[in-house]
Amino acid sequence: MEETVYTLKDYGKVNVNLKHIIDKKGISRSKLSKMVAMNYDLVNRYYNNKVTRVDLDVIARFCYVLKCDVNDILKYSE
Repeated sequence: MEETVYTLKDYGKVNVNLKHIIDKKGISRSKLSKMVAMNYDLVNRYYNNKVTRVDLDVIARFCYVLKCDVNDILKYSE
């Protein structure tokens, strides 16, 4: 039988690494929420890696404001 993601028990996870980036740059979540014109609660969910669906527009805003790449924010681990 051919393996698919439905037959695998653990296919890994994509983690949001925003906390590490903004802590390193010394930017508060409150300031970041104003810079990206986004609700603080949503920024906080990304900061705490508590999102289940990633909005690509949100990631693009973070990348633009933080001058980083998508792979700096999103990390895949098996």
